[in-house]
Amino acid sequence: MKNIDGYVSFVLHAHLPFVHHPESEDYLEEQWLYEAISETYIPLIQNFQKLCDENVNFRITMTLTPPLLNMLDNKLIQRRYIKYLRTHIELSKKEMVRNKDNGQLYNLSKYYFDRYSNDLHLFKDIYNCNLIDAFKYFQDIGVLEIITCGATHGYFPILYISEQTIKAQIAVGVETYKKYFGKGPRGIWLPECGYVPECDKYLKEFGIDYIITESHGILYADPAPIYGTFAPIVSPNNVIAFGRDIESSKQVWSSINGYPGDFNYREFYRDIGYEAPYDYIKPYIACNGVRVNTGIKYHRITGKTENKDLYNIQWAQDSAERQAGHFLDSRTEQINKLSKLTHNPPIILCPYDAELYGHWWYEGPYWLYILFKKIYYDDCNFELITPSEYIDKYPDMQLCTPCRSSWGANGYSEVWLNHTNDYVHQHLHIAGERMIELCKLFPNEKNSFKRNVLNQCARELLLAQSSDWLFIITNGTMVDYAKKRIKDHIGRFTKMYKALKENSIDEDFKLFVKDIQKKDCIFPEIDYMIYK
Repeated sequence: MKNIDGYVSFVLHAHLPFVHHPESEDYLEEQWLYEAISETYIPLIQNFQKLCDENVNFRITMTLTPPLLNMLDNKLIQRRYIKYLRTHIELSKKEMVRNKDNGQLYNLSKYYFDRYSNDLHLFKDIYNCNLIDAFKYFQDIGVLEIITCGATHGYFPILYISEQTIKAQIAVGVETYKKYFGKGPRGIWLPECGYVPECDKYLKEFGIDYIITESHGILYADPAPIYGTFAPIVSPNNVIAFGRDIESSKQVWSSINGYPGDFNYREFYRDIGYEAPYDYIKPYIACNGVRVNTGIKYHRITGKTENKDLYNIQWAQDSAERQAGHFLDSRTEQINKLSKLTHNPPIILCPYDAELYGHWWYEGPYWLYILFKKIYYDDCNFELITPSEYIDKYPDMQLCTPCRSSWGANGYSEVWLNHTNDYVHQHLHIAGERMIELCKLFPNEKNSFKRNVLNQCARELLLAQSSDWLFIITNGTMVDYAKKRIKDHIGRFTKMYKALKENSIDEDFKLFVKDIQKKDCIFPEIDYMIYK
């Protein structure tokens, strides 16, 4: 019997912005989801199942954000993912022929062929194209806690200027969760870990018990928490806050000495999409002929050199197993020190983007699997726990107001409000005020077409508010697409707003609404009166 002195809580934030283009298959951004399914979501599900089959008792928490849930439930996207897999199976089969005279490359080509073939079998035949239910199964048996997020990952520390827009983000997030999981969520991952006290009353209104926030949101709380991030705090409005542990985060995230930088791991930035002969690879890259990632990568990190050695799967697994042991030993030592200082057993909260595990760090899901087995079988002084379980076990906690904060560079909104994207916020605020105005002008509208337009206004506003577009602009990746999405959603919202106010509804306008309802079909059950 283990002597339990503390707990570790893993929280993975699975999120992607809503990307849905029925009008064209030429949008590379659709592949964000397909890559995440093959490299993160399916590997996580498989490893959870392996742990269950091996009778390993584990706990993990995951966000499945509302945009991600809507995309995973979309039939067109499901069909396109199957097409994506078949294309990759075809390419990896060709790679086996191309590499037939090089044993190591041939084996890697076959590895990808087998992996994509297995993904197709699992997705179609085992999961019946329904990854949501695949995750829900683990929640139902008690090893996974699924929590929610803002409706479209809107950034609360700026949106709160019009508080109804925060209310709508929370309300739609909770209702989407209830739709797919049959009950309300207890926790919420604040979008970008962005906290403002003004959101507390809405979190409580919609039944949220706890939030996940950044380390300094706890450390700089008022008054200063006695136990730092190693115990949750509760706000005056009775919202419980868990903060990220700095030490364990650095071991995984650090670009200098974090685990994903191990030289044996797969090199993300070497891909046959950029390296194979152009005429050969052209059918598998962008439709305009631009070379892009295919997901088939043959090299390991090797070192800080342009000359990369070939990837060795066994070496990579050896590194993952060694690092899982290091992480376990580090948490054991950390909890041994902390347990002498805290009133309740300390909790080490380890929150990460889910897509780190598999997409960016290819071996990440395997590392989790090995780590959870070690925690279960090895001699350590802690257990895995979910935030909800910890709250239920130890309801006594310090009363503090968390600090306004976010994660990201410098921790206070800089990523989402800077000289590259500040122009966006005036449009978001005006649209938010106009949405509130529409609720006053058309309370509980009975005309079915006008009601559909009002609901579509709500969708367009929510989609424009996605923090992802601001993040992309700041980082300088896919900037044109992010700017186009903001412009399109604000433009569509404004056109409908003016048509409703001026009662200028003609056949052309009806066709316009029908078209964007097909494109921006997120939240089919939305009620615009949430902005009342």
